[in-house]
Amino acid sequence: LRSMCGLDYSHRLELAPTQEMLDGYRSKKTTWGEYETGFLELIAQRCVEQTIAPEDLDGACLLCSEDKPHRCHRRLVAEYLSERWGGIKITHL
Repeated sequence: LRSMCGLDYSHRLELAPTQEMLDGYRSKKTTWGEYETGFLELIAQRCVEQTIAPEDLDGACLLCSEDKPHRCHRRLVAEYLSERWGGIKITHL
């Protein structure tokens, strides 16, 4: 990203699902509803709203392997933080 676009990249594992969660969903052993509930519980346990400052994500772009937001963790993270911090504008690209 730096060489192509002049952008910084920060890999934030605290915003990612566990491999077990992801594998369960991808293999269809876990429904989207179960995945969503589990992932929201996980980021709440991690207290991501306290470990990441709002200014750290100001102008940031959250990345995910899913092409649409309706079933991806980046939407869940954005909505979770918006609920806790307020005043966040979310735009799905």
